[in-house]
Amino acid sequence: MALVATVGLWLLYMTTVVVTLSRGDALTDTWHLIGTVVFLVSVAALTFSSSMYLLARVGALPRMAAHRRARRADIDERFDRDDLRVLALLPSYGEDPAYVRMALWSVALQEVPDLRVVLLLDDPPSDDPEIVDRLARTRAIIDEISLELSGPLELAREAFERTGTDSVTEARSAVAAAYHMASWWVRSRADVEPRDGHVETFFAESVLESLADELGAMAAALDEADDDGDQALSPARVRSLAHRLVRIFSAEVTVFERKRFREPSHEPTKAANLNAYLALVGGVHELHDLDGVPHTLDVPSCDAVITLDADSILLPEYAARLVYALEQPGNERVGIIQTPYSAYRGRRSSLERLAGATTDVQHIVHQGLTAFDATFWVGANAVIRWALLEDLRTVEAVDGRDVVRFIRGRTVIEDTESSIDVIADGWTLVNYPERLSYSSTPPDFGTLAVQRRRWANGGLLVLSALWRTAVARRAAGHPMRLSEILLRANYLGSIAWVTAALIILLTVVPLNGELVSVTLMVMALPYFIEMAHDLRVLGYRRRDIFGVYGLNLLLVAVNIAGTAGSIAQAFTGQRVAFARTPKQGDRTPAGALLIAAPLIIAGGAVVVAVRSIQGGSWIAAAFAVFTAVCVGEALIRLIGMRAAVSDLWNGWLEWIWVPTDRRPAAAADTTVPAWRRVLDDGLIEPVSA
Repeated sequence: MALVATVGLWLLYMTTVVVTLSRGDALTDTWHLIGTVVFLVSVAALTFSSSMYLLARVGALPRMAAHRRARRADIDERFDRDDLRVLALLPSYGEDPAYVRMALWSVALQEVPDLRVVLLLDDPPSDDPEIVDRLARTRAIIDEISLELSGPLELAREAFERTGTDSVTEARSAVAAAYHMASWWVRSRADVEPRDGHVETFFAESVLESLADELGAMAAALDEADDDGDQALSPARVRSLAHRLVRIFSAEVTVFERKRFREPSHEPTKAANLNAYLALVGGVHELHDLDGVPHTLDVPSCDAVITLDADSILLPEYAARLVYALEQPGNERVGIIQTPYSAYRGRRSSLERLAGATTDVQHIVHQGLTAFDATFWVGANAVIRWALLEDLRTVEAVDGRDVVRFIRGRTVIEDTESSIDVIADGWTLVNYPERLSYSSTPPDFGTLAVQRRRWANGGLLVLSALWRTAVARRAAGHPMRLSEILLRANYLGSIAWVTAALIILLTVVPLNGELVSVTLMVMALPYFIEMAHDLRVLGYRRRDIFGVYGLNLLLVAVNIAGTAGSIAQAFTGQRVAFARTPKQGDRTPAGALLIAAPLIIAGGAVVVAVRSIQGGSWIAAAFAVFTAVCVGEALIRLIGMRAAVSDLWNGWLEWIWVPTDRRPAAAADTTVPAWRRVLDDGLIEPVSA
């Protein structure tokens, strides 16, 4: 109903405007005509994107309501065959070891057969003491996890062995005791975990304590199981439960650092980091370190690959449920299955909470995309079928040597870009209808700006690939549905055209009585009402919809910068450098322009409000005042006046600052020993470019 109402109101509005203008002399005024057309196109762009959100909900809500969890017994039965090999890859560059540790623990405790976890540490060798210390602490995590897991793994294996020799009663008691010990072990780890922040608390409670509760419940159920009767546990089921406990603690954890070797590509992207290791899977390779010393690497083959960002955390059932779903009949052509990440609970600031709200709402959108076969890979985490990676495998010559690629790296949104390659090869992507993964939300506006600018960059470039794929599939006789094309196009390009449309509606085109009407205002209500409802369902407040609107206005300049990067890459062919989202330290400065932009928007809205009041257009004035209030409130609440003034002042200083040239008046005589030049001229610092 919301979707039909939005489209119907838009058609009514467009018809009303066209009929009204055609009766007057507005069409004879060229500039007025151009302004009107631009305004109407902007309204159409905003209506299209809001309609795509509502369409996604049409697919998402029934899909989530119909979802039924697979039974644990069925999952155990499938995994008992031990014919699956799972590789988990965690790429890391310049990450806080505390975040890496939590991410590694969360994936090491996943319950799948033959799990191999590899930390892809991508920091280049360095002599900086601070970097050396950070890398040493990161590498030490591998030994910590391997050592800690050895204890409960030994107990689990002993219980499993007893299921083959003892009676059913004795075996069940042994397995129950092993579950009790495992639960105690995991809970004791949770008790000593630091809980300094909401992420640490989430890890301790939602990963460790949750797993301890599960193991404890299994132990209690085994204690209560009756020895006889129709409900008695069979020897096979007891053995299966023991096998499950072994799987939980049997992960092999290791580290690979491609930049310590000569042969892998050293291209500075996450895609290249993943590709470098994927190219080694299933073979024995001799790699030479930077000193020329050879090293032999034997990398086992696998059936599925889990990818996980260093600032993400998987809930204990993540891999079990997704790998099991991937193995179900009818899913043979599902290449990627994922649960798009949610924001950590217990966020500390208003900005984190609202930014987290936009992330959580996207979970609903992604479920709708799957309902219409329009899923995109969200790179924070996923389970990828190895057969798909083999299909995506390409080899290209770079600087005279062959480089194997599985994941494209032409843009900074390599996951979104690779999604088009996946569907072009006849595979599908699926969003699993549960929240099983979580990731960090930027704590301040400067950090959020870095993240969202990266997200805004590249979508326009991928649109052309989507169009080529749609044409190719139509020619092959299995065309995309219109709903899939529209949803995919909106996912890729909405940041660009919605941002442009907002600017036009708020500042560029005068909001006069001819273009602003009650119909135009009512047209937006279904979108806002439904999103407010979704926020409430997700645990937020309905009125947070106004905060989300204000946050989006704060990000207008960020989105413009990201879109401009896409356009620049389209013309120059030069890939925009990847900007890593800061994960630690003090507040990240946003930059003067990003603070000035919302001030300009608020000022423009005030001007429009005044002009609208003078022209008697009260509806336009009300909308402009509402916008100005939302921007001002967001600036004060989400950025903070002190931080905003600081960023503006620092931006001013950077603009007027002229570095001092400390070179000597005459060129230094290179024949003079360095020690004499220091004594005669002093220490000469390099001049800033």
